[in-house]
Amino acid sequence: MNFTRWSARLPGTQRRAARGTEGSVPAARGEYAQQLEHLAREAAEAGGPVAVPALEDFSVRELLGRLPGLVALAYGPEHRIAYVNDAYAAAFGPRPAGAPVADTCPEAEELGLLPLMDQVLRSGKPRTVKSRRTQDGGSYTVTCLPVESEHLEGGGVLVHAADVTDHAEAAERLRTSERRHRETAVTLQRSLLPQDLEQPDDLRIAATYQPGGTDAAVGGDWYDVITLGAGRTALVIGDVMGRGVRAAAVMGQLRTAVRAYARLDLPPHEVLQLLDGLAAEIDASQIATCVYAIHDPSEGKLVYASAGHLPILVRDEDGTVRRAEDPTGPPLGTGGWLHTSGSIALPPGSTAVLYTDGLVERRREDIDEGVAALARALAGASGTPQVVCDRLLRSLGVTAEHDDDVAVLVVQHPSRRGADAELFHNAALELLGGVEAAPRARAFASGVLSSWRFPVELRDLGVLATSELVGNSLQHGTPPMRLRLRRTDRRLIIEVTDGDDHLPRRRRAESEDEAGRGISIIATIASSWGSRRTPGGGKAVWCEFALPDQ
Repeated sequence: MNFTRWSARLPGTQRRAARGTEGSVPAARGEYAQQLEHLAREAAEAGGPVAVPALEDFSVRELLGRLPGLVALAYGPEHRIAYVNDAYAAAFGPRPAGAPVADTCPEAEELGLLPLMDQVLRSGKPRTVKSRRTQDGGSYTVTCLPVESEHLEGGGVLVHAADVTDHAEAAERLRTSERRHRETAVTLQRSLLPQDLEQPDDLRIAATYQPGGTDAAVGGDWYDVITLGAGRTALVIGDVMGRGVRAAAVMGQLRTAVRAYARLDLPPHEVLQLLDGLAAEIDASQIATCVYAIHDPSEGKLVYASAGHLPILVRDEDGTVRRAEDPTGPPLGTGGWLHTSGSIALPPGSTAVLYTDGLVERRREDIDEGVAALARALAGASGTPQVVCDRLLRSLGVTAEHDDDVAVLVVQHPSRRGADAELFHNAALELLGGVEAAPRARAFASGVLSSWRFPVELRDLGVLATSELVGNSLQHGTPPMRLRLRRTDRRLIIEVTDGDDHLPRRRRAESEDEAGRGISIIATIASSWGSRRTPGGGKAVWCEFALPDQ
């Protein structure tokens, strides 16, 4: 900006008539052009020429004085004040001409303008800072422009400040509202997740949930661990495809429903089938992905069903990582799909990882690359489940400012050796039917429980429970029949399977009834009992006894 081209009267200088329009303020030039067009139209309508004033005929002091923005002109390396307009004086008070800005303009220090003015004076290039705040609470966006003039020794800087206090306050209110909304969503999300994970006898489990950074809205990621009885455990992880409080609320409803359906002890694909219909009823506009898996320690595998979710990864004891393949159905809430169950081996010494897409999904990167990166990280991850969780998060670059929610569930099937292995045993007997089946089952149970060194009282209860379960199966079931005994470090499990799929129920037997008391006896003497249909047809009826502290 060259002020020698303007008719300017600055402190200590004389007014000079500037020639030409080079270096004029763009806004003033635009307004001047509009005035010329207006005058030209009037001339055309009047039928004669009109005297058009030149831009040089206007006083710079008059123009700057009427600007609504705050304007100040400083000159020299000490930035001495040459001029402030009325708006500046009204905002910060009058400023004495010739005084250094550093000594007489505290607002310049508050806005951090002195280094900026030095930079503009040295470089000759304009600079702008946005929404700087003063101590009185005002906010300003400030532009500093270099000024060249023979009347300004050492050059000058024109400072223009626009009052953006209202905009800044509105933006702060919006940020505060968003922050409170996010805090509410995070609080709701965390309160709906399990506070203490259930720890089955045969598995070691850890989980972690990390909300997205401050710029990311909270999603609906969740996980759960549900003990089903007879040593079996349900593992769940899911992700509601939405953000904020609504997604967290939908997540909470789905998690509650999963726990209710799990108590029915249904196969994984049937649980997802029920969830699919429920998700559409909760909110048809939001869908969710989910994996539901069941671990049975006697089978050494995970039986799972997936609704549009990412595959389970399993790391074997030697470091080999396997990926659960199909079947995978569409997300929950889409309807019209029959889910199916698959399985993946989980032998002793292996580790399974269930996770949400926030762990592996990155912008401008295929999600399969993220899953492959997770598999590589898992191959080298060892230690406790919590240690594995932390290592996976670090390896995948998940920080506090991550742009999405992350949920991870790590499940280890430990390889037991030595004294620890002596606390876990299995024994099974095929029941061929006939009148000798029940006595054989009682003798088998008595021998096994004695070899496991159970107290006499617990051994007698176990034999009685075995007799009732086998007798019930012989009377109401069909071959093939099988008795299975299992002990862990915390409980004794007795289970009988047969080929009939009618589940027993507990009922009140009348005094004259000769039958119908078996399940009632089981429910009375055992810590818990239950029944379920088996995948190949038939049913399993089981009961558990808590072991005394060792």
